[in-house]
Amino acid sequence: MTAEAGATPRRRTHDALLKDIEADLRSGKIKVGDRLPGERTLAENYGISRASVREAIRVLDAMGILRSSVGSGPTSGAIVVSDPSVGLSSALRLHVASSTLPVADIVETRILLETWTARAGANRTGGDEDLEQASQILHAMDDPDIDRAAFHELDARFHVALSSLAGNAVVATMMESLSGSIVGYVKGAMDAMETWPDVIATLRTQHHHIFDAVQAHDGELAARLLQEHIEWFHQKAQEATAPRTTLRP
Repeated sequence: MTAEAGATPRRRTHDALLKDIEADLRSGKIKVGDRLPGERTLAENYGISRASVREAIRVLDAMGILRSSVGSGPTSGAIVVSDPSVGLSSALRLHVASSTLPVADIVETRILLETWTARAGANRTGGDEDLEQASQILHAMDDPDIDRAAFHELDARFHVALSSLAGNAVVATMMESLSGSIVGYVKGAMDAMETWPDVIATLRTQHHHIFDAVQAHDGELAARLLQEHIEWFHQKAQEATAPRTTLRP
């Protein structure tokens, strides 16, 4: 049997639980750090199967609303964590993998956001904790024995820390999500770079200059340096991942 045109889609059984949890979060009945009741209790309260409860928990886990763990004891079950970048990053990463969202567009969006946060952060008082975190990450990246994977992870955290200086939680979340969406692409590009010692030396210099401008509250300089830095690395990544042509004798 086919559905009639314009017919209302059948409501999934776990939707009621999702909507109620959203309402409870909005009203404050459920707060970050709270633990949800067990599967059996939720199933009985909503009149749905335990399988539907598990499906709802999986959806909320993927969205970064809950962190669930198996087993028994005080650390088991689902806890409200509200980590919005988790869900956004996962969704963006899949769409980048499908080529629906071009990497170049992700890079351009990063430039728009990071240059804005550099200017906004320069005019904002406070942010000492984020600046100190960025400083610590910066010095960790100076470790001469650091490998490419560790450097990449710290690099992403450095940019997120700088973006947080603007004091805009939505922008900081978007920045973290955008960074996570191309983690595979960047890692692959770094691994393919034959001149990595030269690349990492340039990245370190660029990072220090950006940090110095931010610390001096020179938003325009920081924004210009960030744009040049992101565009430079993207060019290097494109060169490293470009198909190589083999000359036939």
